[in-house]
Amino acid sequence: MIYKPMIAATALVVASCCFSAASAAPAKGVRSAPVTAAAQADTPYAAYVRRDVPALTGMADAGSASAQNNLGLMYYNGQGVAQDYAAAAGWYRKAADQGYAAAQSNLGVMYDEGQGVTQDYAAAAGWYRKAADQGDALGQCNLGVMYAKGQGVPQDFAAAAGWYRKAADQGNAGAQSNLGVMYVAGQGVTQDYVQAHKWFNLSAASGNANAVKNRDLVASKMTPAQIAEAQRLASAWRKK
Repeated sequence: MIYKPMIAATALVVASCCFSAASAAPAKGVRSAPVTAAAQADTPYAAYVRRDVPALTGMADAGSASAQNNLGLMYYNGQGVAQDYAAAAGWYRKAADQGYAAAQSNLGVMYDEGQGVTQDYAAAAGWYRKAADQGDALGQCNLGVMYAKGQGVPQDFAAAAGWYRKAADQGNAGAQSNLGVMYVAGQGVTQDYVQAHKWFNLSAASGNANAVKNRDLVASKMTPAQIAEAQRLASAWRKK
């Protein structure tokens, strides 16, 4: 999902927060940590880190929701197995049906993108909501994007900003950047360049390239005093 509103003839980038995440393991796009002694233990996380498909499959077959989710991630990314979106969706669903928030969010991604299942925005929003209601930051951010786009739910900028804020307050960089865009546009919130810069700055500190571009764009419209205030607010947020 990509949402790109035009603000004062300048395009700000709103990126999807969508990606699959393993339980207590690195998410897609994040390099795995070195295998430690703890990772040798017989746990879903250890099996994921070792790319031990037989061990993880055994745990998943025994009903472990975290193993099911992690096995889904391995099929999604083709880690230790051939990439298979249908298999990934199947394992995510088993965990999601047990109420496992990360898997609910991941299954939402599958429906959102039409990977391994028929694309269905309403189903995607439904799974994102289940995860979001449990406090899952990815589910919250992705649900915010659905509301911003009006995909699977009625377009509602206030709801989008609200879900972005929940995820942003947990440190989700994508949500922080997207919330910044809402402040620039005055969509769902009162237009406020200081708040926008604050959230872009926080997101940029996590390495979000879109946030860096957005921060520089909004800074060009701000006074030095406003930029200083935004930086102060960002610093205060980090100390919370």
